[in-house]
Amino acid sequence: MSIISMILVVIVAFLAGIEGVVDEFQFHQPLVACTLIGLVTGNLEAGIVLGGSLQMIALGWANIGAAVAPDAALASVASAIILVLGGQGVKGVSTAIAVAIPLAVAGLFLTMVVRTLSVACVHRMDAEAEKANFKGIELWHIIAICLQGLRIAIPAACLLAIPTETVQNFLQSMPAWLTDGMSIGGGMVVAVGYAMVINMIATKEVWPFFAIGFCLAAISDLTLIALGAIALAIAFIYINLSENGGNGNGGGNVGDPLDDILNDY
Repeated sequence: MSIISMILVVIVAFLAGIEGVVDEFQFHQPLVACTLIGLVTGNLEAGIVLGGSLQMIALGWANIGAAVAPDAALASVASAIILVLGGQGVKGVSTAIAVAIPLAVAGLFLTMVVRTLSVACVHRMDAEAEKANFKGIELWHIIAICLQGLRIAIPAACLLAIPTETVQNFLQSMPAWLTDGMSIGGGMVVAVGYAMVINMIATKEVWPFFAIGFCLAAISDLTLIALGAIALAIAFIYINLSENGGNGNGGGNVGDPLDDILNDY
C-alpha cells in the first residue's frame, strides 16, 4: 500500500470517528467507511461487499439509554484495513466480518476513554463561557470532536504500520476449520443483526410484507432492481389502500387498511 493510500485511509478513519458522534454525513456507517477505504486503496468491490455485510449487522446496533452500542466506526475501518492488507479481495470478506465483531466490542473501551477525557473539555468550555469567550468555547468544542476522530485514526494507523506480508502470512496460516467457522459465524451474525432490526419494527400489520419479501428473495431470477421495483409497487398499493380503506358500511376505520377492507365485507 502506498503512502498516499495510507494517509487517505487515516483521513477516512478520522472522519469516521468524528461522525460516530456528530452523525451528520454518516462516514461512520460501515457501508460508507468500508467503501471509501476500498476506493482509496484500489479494492472498491471488496470494500462495498464488506461494508454492505457489516451494515446489515450494524442496523441492529443502537444506543438505548445508558447502554452504548458496539463501535461501528472502529469495526468498519479496522476490518476494511485487514481485508486490504490480507490481499484476498472479496474472498476475505467473511474473515474480515468475523474479526470486526470483537473489534466493535473493544471499541467500547476507547469510547469510554475519550468520553472521560471530554469531561475536561466541557469544564474548559464552562470556564470560557464565564469569560464570554466564544472563540475559546469553539476551540475546546473542536478539540473534543477531534478526540473522537483520533479514537479511530490512531488504531487505523497502528494497523497500517503492520507489514502486509505479516498480515497475509497470518491469514494464510489459519487452519481451514477456523476460516470455515468464521465464515459460517459471520453469515449467522448478519442474520442476527437483521433479525434484531425486524424485532424492533415488526408489527402484525407488516409481517405479511416480510413474508412476501422472504419468498421473493428466494427467486434467483429476480435482481435487486426487480425486488426494489416490486417493493415500491407494494408500498404504493399500501398507501392507496390506506387512503381509501374503511369507507364502506362496515365496522369503521381501525387504522390498518387490510383490517378496514375486511371489515367492510
